[in-house]
Amino acid sequence: MKKLSWIAENIPASPIRELVPFAEAAKKRGVKIYHLNIGDPDIESPSVMIEALKTWPHQLIPYANSQGESHLINSLLGYYGKLGFGKLASADLQITLGGSEGLLWTISSICEPGDEILTFEPFYTNYMSFALRAGAKLVPIETTIETGFHSPKASVIEKKITERTKAILVCNPSNPTGAVYPKVEMDMLLGIAKKHGLYIIADEVYREFAYDGHQPYSVLNYLTDYPEGIILVDSLSKRYSLCGARLGVIVSLNKKLMQAFLRYGQARLSAGSLDQYVAGQLDKVSDAYFQKLIKEYDRRRQVLVKGLRKIPGVVCSEPEGAFYIMAKLPVKDSKKFAQWLLTDFSDDNETVMVAPAAGFYATKGLGVDEVRIAYVLNIKALERAVVILARALEIYPKN
Repeated sequence: MKKLSWIAENIPASPIRELVPFAEAAKKRGVKIYHLNIGDPDIESPSVMIEALKTWPHQLIPYANSQGESHLINSLLGYYGKLGFGKLASADLQITLGGSEGLLWTISSICEPGDEILTFEPFYTNYMSFALRAGAKLVPIETTIETGFHSPKASVIEKKITERTKAILVCNPSNPTGAVYPKVEMDMLLGIAKKHGLYIIADEVYREFAYDGHQPYSVLNYLTDYPEGIILVDSLSKRYSLCGARLGVIVSLNKKLMQAFLRYGQARLSAGSLDQYVAGQLDKVSDAYFQKLIKEYDRRRQVLVKGLRKIPGVVCSEPEGAFYIMAKLPVKDSKKFAQWLLTDFSDDNETVMVAPAAGFYATKGLGVDEVRIAYVLNIKALERAVVILARALEIYPKN
């Protein structure tokens, strides 16, 4: 047989999921695993959405509209309206199969092979795969744990810009660091983008997940000022605990771009009609649901940070948003350590699964002693997971 494509041969494995075979083998041995590797919320979806499953009005599950079902789009317009962005129209929204498809479409639509996209490092690991599939290059802008992973000065960012640079991609709040970018930092990015004619792609999947008074400043605030250059990629997965529904949305006033997204949508036919029917109830979700949700994640954040900081040799900043934390461990290779946790270690027949952080960096050598931890387990489980991690680090071979 002829060989596979270059993309197929080079697309990276996800550090979030690549150790799954070892986890499955551990489970077959009877080991209980605390999954801290993936942001799959354990909090129940809004009851109004679960109840909607029982009221599906059809005797089959047909294709949906390629742009997205009108009831979901109208509900999303109401959601953005409550945030203060009421001038959006249905033509400005395109439903996608999760935020991932939205990001892939966006990069594919604005980049020619060899073009570049700037993004803060560490970044959501799948950005690398999305860029690779489009033939584009992800150019990292280094941030550090010492500064809470906030953006460097404009001059540092501008040094990365070349004639091939097409966009700045920012995740706010950040997965994996938990950094929340306020207005002053977003204004800086807007100024750079306008000066150099770049798009701003904003991944705002974790918009509601902000703590201690931190507030992410949405790019939707810039739609009037920079209508052709702003692209919002959003998702319903985390906000409503609908990860398996695979529903996201792209928002932009760039009509030519939105027409391209619709053609992408037509080529893959539609997002799920049943999923959209359920998600279309989002306009009925009360503010109390989100207040309770954020309060619970904040409690988990505090428990995790407090626990990690008690472990000798562990260094972490306090995340301002999302539900992840980047932690530096006293190990040389976090991937080997993460695998060892699943193959050679257990405490009372229990262990933890973490995501090695090197895959969240484009710069070789960075993140090799770090892990990303998702605080998506209940308080009791998180406390136990921290104990297991501490005991593992005590006996892990240092050489």
